[in-house]
Amino acid sequence: MSKSKLLEKNFIQKIIEEDKSSNKWDGRVHTRFPPEPNGYLHIGHAKSICLNFGIAEKNNGQCNLRFDDTNPLKEESEYVKSIIEDVKWLGFSWYGQPFFASDYFEQMYEYAIKLIRKGKAYVCDQSNEEIRNCRGTLKNPGQNSPNRDRSIKDNLLLFKRMKAGEFDNGAKTLRAKIDMSHPNLNMRDPVIYRILHAEHHRTGNKWCIYPMYDWAHGLEDSIENITHSICTLEFEDHRPLYDWYLAELGVYHPQQIEFARLNINYTVVSKRKLKKLVDSKIVDGWDDPRMPTISGLRRRGYTPSSIREFSKNVGVTKRNSVIDVVRLENSLREELNKTAPRVLCVIDPIKIIITNLPEDHEELMQALNNPEDPNSGKRELLFTRELYIEKSDFMEDPPRKFFRLAPGREVRLRYAYFITCNDIIKNKEGEIKEIHCTYDPKSRGGKSPDGRKVKGTLHWVSASNVINAQVKIYERLFDKEEPEKEENLFDALNPDSCQIFKDSKLEKSLQNATNQTYQFERLGYFKKDSKLSHKEKNIYIRVVSLRDSWAKINKR
Repeated sequence: MSKSKLLEKNFIQKIIEEDKSSNKWDGRVHTRFPPEPNGYLHIGHAKSICLNFGIAEKNNGQCNLRFDDTNPLKEESEYVKSIIEDVKWLGFSWYGQPFFASDYFEQMYEYAIKLIRKGKAYVCDQSNEEIRNCRGTLKNPGQNSPNRDRSIKDNLLLFKRMKAGEFDNGAKTLRAKIDMSHPNLNMRDPVIYRILHAEHHRTGNKWCIYPMYDWAHGLEDSIENITHSICTLEFEDHRPLYDWYLAELGVYHPQQIEFARLNINYTVVSKRKLKKLVDSKIVDGWDDPRMPTISGLRRRGYTPSSIREFSKNVGVTKRNSVIDVVRLENSLREELNKTAPRVLCVIDPIKIIITNLPEDHEELMQALNNPEDPNSGKRELLFTRELYIEKSDFMEDPPRKFFRLAPGREVRLRYAYFITCNDIIKNKEGEIKEIHCTYDPKSRGGKSPDGRKVKGTLHWVSASNVINAQVKIYERLFDKEEPEKEENLFDALNPDSCQIFKDSKLEKSLQNATNQTYQFERLGYFKKDSKLSHKEKNIYIRVVSLRDSWAKINKR
């Protein structure tokens, strides 16, 4: 699917078409994606990336990649690098070079001077706590700062001294002079600049005052001549403040449009909370395959096209809702079902010995590479006397509806023969060591020689023609449907989110496997762990199951 088809008409696209019809922006469409580099991007950001870059592409416009790096205490170059990689990986390119809020620090400072000269901003000596306590409530007006009526001359001098580093952190702020009784709390003399003696990842120690996000947000869009500033709904109440700043400064004024952010069940989409998981070593870094980060999804085996397809399918609305995570998983399943080669692999093996075959028996069986792709061809599987099947495919005393291998029962081996269990060999501890079976030589290819029905079909591998590997089965990181609502995030963790099988047996055709995703028949889609696998050590991870089995798992 081409990227130009990723964006169906939605309310934002309709607004843009109306603007183009009226020549509101001289026919221009210029959007931006403005992440703060304080963590790795997640699936919610992926939707925003697809929306902003997709809108621009659909309308022959431009989209900026801009970093809102206004908080040196939380931002790092590592995050900048990861964000650039994520946007590229999703298949998008931006206008010019990446932009940074820090590119505009000098200009923002001059804009602040302009507000002070107009009598629309003042230096305040109140602490953050005092400002918060004096803000008022939705029912009660706030209280004016005792510094609100400082002279323009004094405010200019104090602000310049703030910039010069003469005051400690928190000693003073610059605040907009709007209305402490305004019904919108964001308009009650908000802070524009705070003092932070901290090294910035780009500007070093050049600055010790840093703009607040609400001050920087609208100005960045203005400076870059953005036409449509697309934000999530939580910024709707901040729009009057952005409008006020731009109107008071008399500068170019973009149009802000809000849409509902992406919320997914069993998933956390908060960089702060995801960072907590990383810092607590609950997960193996930001790119842990269980993480909803773009880097985690990439390592897990998600494709750019599956994420773009998911983003398109969930749509763009003005109403907050929670999307079922199965829809994300299905976007990948549908793609992999068409593209992933099939292989036979046994994750948790137990040995089968076919007693009516000679010890040196070797026979080649034909197997389909992908039944969904008629051009994928076939491959050969080595069938020998000793095989492996899954431990879970055998029960010594099975329940009534267990249709796999059991004493005296006949099953089909995929692409091979019918076998019947005749004997069980156990070790001293009473654990099953081997299962002895006989095969029907007339059932080659798994076909019934006389029309008899066999309910169970098992996957297998030859014991003498396999690759040894470690396999990790990932489930959802959280077992609570709304983990972000938990008072303690860690209480929502799924204790079985990762199962490790250290002695798995993989089909020999995977000898030279690279980053390809394969369907392990009957087990799911798997790929090598791009971070931990190497020539001497094969580590495979499950990308996604063949179908959503979560509901069944929770009922066990």
